[in-house]
Amino acid sequence: MTDQLRPDISGLTPDALEAWVTERGEPAYRARQIADAVWNDGGVTDAEAMRTLPAGLRTAVGGSFRLDTVGDTELRLADSGQTEKALHRLDDGALIESVLMHYPARAGSRERHTLCISSQAGCAVGCPFCATGELGFGRDLEVAEIVDQARQAQRRLGADGKRLTNIVFMGMGEPLLNLDRVLESVEALNDPRRFGLGARHITVSTSGVVPGIRRLTALGPQFTLAVSLHAGRDALRDVLVPLNRRWPVAEVVDAARDHGRSTGRRISYEVTMIGGVNDTPEDAQAIVDLLRGDHAHVNLIPMNPVAHTPWQASPMPVIEAFAATLREAGIGTTIRRNRGQEVGAACGQLAAERAGEPPAPAVARRRQRLEVASAAALRGDRSDEPVPAGVLGAAGE
Repeated sequence: MTDQLRPDISGLTPDALEAWVTERGEPAYRARQIADAVWNDGGVTDAEAMRTLPAGLRTAVGGSFRLDTVGDTELRLADSGQTEKALHRLDDGALIESVLMHYPARAGSRERHTLCISSQAGCAVGCPFCATGELGFGRDLEVAEIVDQARQAQRRLGADGKRLTNIVFMGMGEPLLNLDRVLESVEALNDPRRFGLGARHITVSTSGVVPGIRRLTALGPQFTLAVSLHAGRDALRDVLVPLNRRWPVAEVVDAARDHGRSTGRRISYEVTMIGGVNDTPEDAQAIVDLLRGDHAHVNLIPMNPVAHTPWQASPMPVIEAFAATLREAGIGTTIRRNRGQEVGAACGQLAAERAGEPPAPAVARRRQRLEVASAAALRGDRSDEPVPAGVLGAAGE
């Protein structure tokens, strides 16, 4: 059986794995032994390493399943080894990225190891400050392709006796446009019989897919919801987050607010700070007006340079003034430090590098279009461009 036809073992539920074992006349406890071999410390990638199984069952497992979907990986280190950027090549040639970030213990906080994972190859949303947006949309990831990013990171950590403490769905793709598989992945990551990470240590991000947020609220999961906000004014957010043209920012925040009230969990909002674009006092006040009184926290993140945009990160004094405005309004705010810039750790940068530089005239046209669009947005003019192709259908509308 070819790799393409064999199911991925990490995508199986415990019940499905037990059914496979019992169909072969093996006792049910063998399913537990296989699961332990797959999940403990990131698990094995070769059935022959499952030494608790008899030889015949090891052969059957190896012949029936793929044990790893992200084995072809390039790893780059930055920040004196505190940031590990992984570029994974999947079986069909699609490229995805994950980033493992290490945070040493400090007074009042324990050591943390946070993994940022991808849910899609490419992205349909097309945020212009994001390298993944330049790549466009490839395909949704399967459950195993999502959780195997965590399994591989845990294998690296386990070699030093450490364990992943947090997982964030903030890599390539819009998680709520692949919601069924993301939910199955979260279940696998949270399940004590599989990866076993507490739900409150898992964060799922969205750029504002309102039907997906509403669906999460109905399901009532306890993981953290993060919203890629980037602007509190619709005219500007139309440019920075193109699906704002379908779900305006107030509608997004309303859905997130309801989710927070239903689950009791604080909502996290992310704002990429772009110099002269979304970092003005007016922009800070717009976010205050949206979030004042909510159980929310805002993370301000200096923009990573992206070759196809005309923009740069906001100067730190400007970010600090922006943060002060939010804090004075009672909104918890953190200024995040960029990690791994020397290895292209921002979302999509390594995959974009592998795809090759777009032609110079295309880059020039894109830069000019963004300059015109952002200037119009700063005047308050709403965009008349359509919602990105593929977003509405994928959102179930």
